[in-house]
Amino acid sequence: MKADLLIKGGTIADGSGGEPFAADIAIVDGRIEAVGASPRWSGAEEIDARGLLVTPGFVDIHTHYDGHATWSDRLEPSSAHGVTTVVMGNCGVGFAPCRPQDRDRLVRLMEGVEDLPGPVLHEGLPWDWESFPDYLDRLDVGRFDMDVAAQVPHAPLRVFVMGERGARREAATAEDIAAMGRLAREAIEAGAIGFSTSRTIAHKSSDGEFIPSLTASADELTGIAREIGKAGRGVIEAISDFDDLDADFELMRAMSRASGRPLSISLMQREKDPTRWRRVLDRIESANRDGLAMRGQVCGRPIGLLLGFHLSTNPFQTCPTWRTALAALDLPARLAALRQPEIRRMLIEEAEGADQVRPFEKLYPLADPVDYEPPASASIAALAARTGTTPAASAYDILMAGSDGQGIIYAPMSNYADGTLDAALEMLKSPNTVLGLGDGGAHCGLICDASFPTWMLTHWGRDRRGERLSIGEIVRALTSGTAEAVAMHDRGRLAAGAKADLNLIDMGRLRLRPPAMRWDLPAGGGRLHQKAYGYVATIVSGAITYREGEATGVLPGRLVRGKRG
Repeated sequence: MKADLLIKGGTIADGSGGEPFAADIAIVDGRIEAVGASPRWSGAEEIDARGLLVTPGFVDIHTHYDGHATWSDRLEPSSAHGVTTVVMGNCGVGFAPCRPQDRDRLVRLMEGVEDLPGPVLHEGLPWDWESFPDYLDRLDVGRFDMDVAAQVPHAPLRVFVMGERGARREAATAEDIAAMGRLAREAIEAGAIGFSTSRTIAHKSSDGEFIPSLTASADELTGIAREIGKAGRGVIEAISDFDDLDADFELMRAMSRASGRPLSISLMQREKDPTRWRRVLDRIESANRDGLAMRGQVCGRPIGLLLGFHLSTNPFQTCPTWRTALAALDLPARLAALRQPEIRRMLIEEAEGADQVRPFEKLYPLADPVDYEPPASASIAALAARTGTTPAASAYDILMAGSDGQGIIYAPMSNYADGTLDAALEMLKSPNTVLGLGDGGAHCGLICDASFPTWMLTHWGRDRRGERLSIGEIVRALTSGTAEAVAMHDRGRLAAGAKADLNLIDMGRLRLRPPAMRWDLPAGGGRLHQKAYGYVATIVSGAITYREGEATGVLPGRLVRGKRG
């Protein structure tokens, strides 16, 4: 029997959560034809996978490639980490639906919420759509290195229906709600995989305006949810501060009840209230016992900021010398100035005399190998104490290390209030959570968490100091766990009939490189990218898209339109 591709002798983690086992995989016409011993099979192409971990392709349900997918066929950095399907349109932000007069407003919103530079968006977005179905049609003609799916975001929808009133967060009328619900339902029926909304004060436009959905009423949210439910498909993704935990969570329950659809809520440990996540998770578990389909969307590492003189922020940015003499310079001129001893002296003195936005006890050098669960002894404050210098001087020298002056300091934020990832571990082990929050395609100069699939395998499966997770469970969480959460039941498993999305991984070599800026966006914009070693091959729909981290040039990825389920 002849297969298009035969993968022989690999160690199969099939996405079920069970122990890996040795088997061959035969692929025909982009589907898995057989898993097991295959003496009767041969392949037009055969890969010797002995000694390799073979997994389903990773499904990342929390990304922001909404603009990127309209100007590029490669969705990096996610494609460097075994991701074969992404879901866009999270956190209630995106670029459709949109009338021409509202384009600048949506650019400013995405610029502020997701750290996507305005010039990049102004030059890169083709804006050849107005409705959300139009936007899906635009994606449908694209060819990518992975599959893409899109959610209809609340903020553009609200502005599309209500105009300036919606942007100013005025209360929606019954007619407004009916129109938003109808358009959301039409988007779902056209193939949007879900609907997303945001209720966090952290989400602001670049000119300081709160996200339009911040104070949307229960009537508005349940009205939209009810219409989505009538479509019989789609999921809902939400983020909330939960400052009024009982009232805010009851709103989540109301949306779930009204829609009858699965709903996920961003869940993380916050420093200001480090146990609130557990109270939210308790309510999620209670909702599931009551018959509602709710999950907490969690991340297996800190949601952390990357600080650098070449990035969006750094520990010296509040210093007078930075604001007056350095902030406006282009990167080469800025780095040249920073190499001057007098500039160094002034910035260090100013930083030592000011209140730090983030204390040096909670800042860490980001070295190679990368460690996203650093001990307190690795902090910049501890390093300075050992070397007999000041924390500000240590931070300055770390950022200016090397010939390019592009060193990076790591500032773990959410999930690290206790100085460990023990809280994240509890979240990961809950049956009512799903992996997400990687934000691929966003936070170009601030965060690079899209590499979390590789981190899950290396840290939680191999390297962690303390309790770990099994490889089978990690693979399940990255594949069938995420795929099933968004009703993509054709992928996420290595089984006969499943879509042939796979990774072949050398676990002995698998490791992350430190993030680095890559200046390849429209208008000369830059973004953080992070490489990994150890991905021998990534396969999408039976076609090899990457070998040893290098693109093959094949683009089998397509738009995935939502289906009933």
